[in-house]
Amino acid sequence: MNLYDRQKAVDYAHTWWNRRNPQFYDFENLGGDCTNFISQCLLYGGLEMRPEWHYYNLLNRTPSWTGVNEFYAFLTNSNNHEPLAKTINEQDVELGDIVQLVLLGPYFHHTAIITKILGNEPKLENICVTCHTLDAIDKPLMSYRILRYRFLKILF
Repeated sequence: MNLYDRQKAVDYAHTWWNRRNPQFYDFENLGGDCTNFISQCLLYGGLEMRPEWHYYNLLNRTPSWTGVNEFYAFLTNSNNHEPLAKTINEQDVELGDIVQLVLLGPYFHHTAIITKILGNEPKLENICVTCHTLDAIDKPLMSYRILRYRFLKILF
């Protein structure tokens, strides 16, 4: 049974792309707010908080809520639960899926949600994202200087 409402996640992203929901701390000055924002999108899209992925306040949260690589490990790891996402190619992307980017250095450090696909078939050239940390709405993915990327299909 698929509990993820992709449109609700996209709607949340479009609502809060240039503002901060006061229910959540703004991590912009603590390394960036991108993964915190995407966690919020998944929460409002239907994923329930879990012991290994939660946010109650600044001091009561898991690293997987705000950390790019911890978020990836939580979604794709099956140690404590069924995987909630899998790595896919761009042609399998749907609205509400996630992309993580390497823009500088060797490590993934930016997370965004797919909020628009121009045309019928997803390709790097027509996928658009919404994100925090350099706030953007429906920004073409290829407008970033991407060194590496990984797409995550939300499965739950």
